[in-house]
Amino acid sequence: MLLHASCVAVGGKAVLLAGPPGIGKSDLALRLIDGGARLVADDQTALRIEDGVLCAAPPPAIAGMIEIRHVGLRRTDFAASAPVALYVELAPMDAVLERLPDPESMLLLERRVPMLRLPAFAASTPAKIRAALAYRETE
Repeated sequence: MLLHASCVAVGGKAVLLAGPPGIGKSDLALRLIDGGARLVADDQTALRIEDGVLCAAPPPAIAGMIEIRHVGLRRTDFAASAPVALYVELAPMDAVLERLPDPESMLLLERRVPMLRLPAFAASTPAKIRAALAYRETE
């Protein structure tokens, strides 16, 4: 399955960054990479089941490449595959988002994936993604 999403690995866990063209997928991926994540794929991510686990990988034609707006296409280190842990639907800065949303998930290749909606260009978005991966929800 090919998904219109960028993807980075944070602590070895794949985070899918999805949204319409120009929403900031590559920009957010770059900010996460700057904070220690590894690129999996930019703009298009291949999903497949490996040993029963949903995994993300780069399509071969764009493996190791990232678009850095106002700089150009660049090659970088990348993860060949990572298990999917989170799907982030990116929203514009003026979008009205729930302050304390109920947990959501989506189905990708018959696997449930936790989902968040976050503003693409907010300074805190990379930290919120790391927190979603690191902290347990309250019971």
